Amino acid sequence: MATTDAVEIDGLTHFYGTQKALAEVSFTVQEGEMFGLLGPNGGGKTTLFRILSTLLLPTAGRARILGLDVVSEFRQVRKKIGVVFQSQTLDGKLTSAENLRHQGHLYGLRGSKLRERIEQALDRLGMADRRNQLVETLSGGLRRRVELAKGLLHQPDLLLLDEPSTGLDPGARRDLWDYLSQLRRSDGVTVLLTTHLLEEADECDHLVILHQGALVASGTPDALKKEVGEQVILMDAREPENLREQLHRRFQVDAAILDGKVRFEHPRGHEFIPQLVEAFPGEIQSVMLSKPTLEDVFIRRTGHRFWENSSPPNGADRTRSRRGSR
Repeated sequence: MATTDAVEIDGLTHFYGTQKALAEVSFTVQEGEMFGLLGPNGGGKTTLFRILSTLLLPTAGRARILGLDVVSEFRQVRKKIGVVFQSQTLDGKLTSAENLRHQGHLYGLRGSKLRERIEQALDRLGMADRRNQLVETLSGGLRRRVELAKGLLHQPDLLLLDEPSTGLDPGARRDLWDYLSQLRRSDGVTVLLTTHLLEEADECDHLVILHQGALVASGTPDALKKEVGEQVILMDAREPENLREQLHRRFQVDAAILDGKVRFEHPRGHEFIPQLVEAFPGEIQSVMLSKPTLEDVFIRRTGHRFWENSSPPNGADRTRSRRGSR
């Protein structure tokens, strides 16, 4: 059976004053996919997320969700999407069930139908025994589950998650991903998420990599890493720039200096390393050989490390809303 597009992005552009946050970004998300927007802070992914969640108007271009335009048909779009933001939106003085009850009222749910939805959501997220517990007493992982329950209460076709693992320990993060996988299998929900975590992006069916507002790579994680293809060699050296120049003169290797280390790709790195050590005695202090990662894809496409010239991982893209909850 042919798949259809849950999200269509065509030439999406956004400016904050004179600063371009998105530069003619285009891609599609197929129904039922786990789709990732990967990029360092300041890459534009949160701006794009806010446009898709109908909280920000694009400067140019078009975005459609399940065939609906996010600008001209935003009210219909909001009925189709569930949104879980990076920052907490729960009221800590209310219980888990009370938070969900207020969320349900926003979508016109009442009475037995709402009670059934609340019980179903809490049960599926393993929170049934915490329904009457104040949110402020829950751990970060459990609060995240309640946030997910809020986003899923009205049974959306598309779930938008902004940095879903923020504040979660490794165990809670694994539980979250297990649940998202189960959700897709059982309900066919399409999941689109933003992340700055390379290991999280590896879990996606498909992803795009954003850098300074531009789309620099798109594909499955495996396909993107296969584009690099070769093994990656990273060396500590007494004089990195001198070693880089010698590598080029002697072996015609084009290396780069990243964080003070000499880095290059080689088709048979495991065989080449002994030649390097023999050729430059005393120059190389340590050497590491690895298979390509998504960061290597980022380096190849942009010329620098994933976090170079960007904010620390706990930061966030600069965003400014031009639309309230109309």
